[in-house]
Amino acid sequence: MIKTYAMLMEELSEYRAPANKLGRMVKEESCVQVIRGLYETEKATSGYLLAGSIYGPSYLSFEFALSRYGMIPEAVYVFTSATFEKKKAKKYDTDFGTFTYRDVPSDVYSYGIQLEREGDYIYQIATPEKALCDKLYTLPPVNSKKEMVSLLFEDLRIDEAEFAKLQKERMLRICEAYRSTNMKILAKIVR
Repeated sequence: MIKTYAMLMEELSEYRAPANKLGRMVKEESCVQVIRGLYETEKATSGYLLAGSIYGPSYLSFEFALSRYGMIPEAVYVFTSATFEKKKAKKYDTDFGTFTYRDVPSDVYSYGIQLEREGDYIYQIATPEKALCDKLYTLPPVNSKKEMVSLLFEDLRIDEAEFAKLQKERMLRICEAYRSTNMKILAKIVR
């Protein structure tokens, strides 16, 4: 279970030196430090369950979500997440994997996010439509529908069958909220 330093100090308050006890727990690997001030009690925890706790507010998106939904053929080993108003990208290399965070416009941040539960963990992940829009937002603008089709199916290698399954109305709402060239062209293709 993910715990903050303060939570652990509260739990270990019966010890004379709770910080020393925590240090021993880390050495014994009964508790793993994820980042400064954040610990995980289960070494085998999947990294994506921790992404929102490491830096936030954030939700899993971009390549990680596209891979998870089977929209791209590549396996993704970096936990990519979206944030807003942070002004710069962040990267954390931990025992649980590599975590990257980058901004999306605050106007669209809350669109297309779903809560998932796995055991005792709850995490946020973009819907397939939002993950695709988030990814396209990070890329240089294209100039035509033909270039967008090439970007989607050749460069990003989006699975055409999975693309056809996307919810068009949801995709159009997200595209309109972004107000970017890539989203305008994507909306024309979706229509």
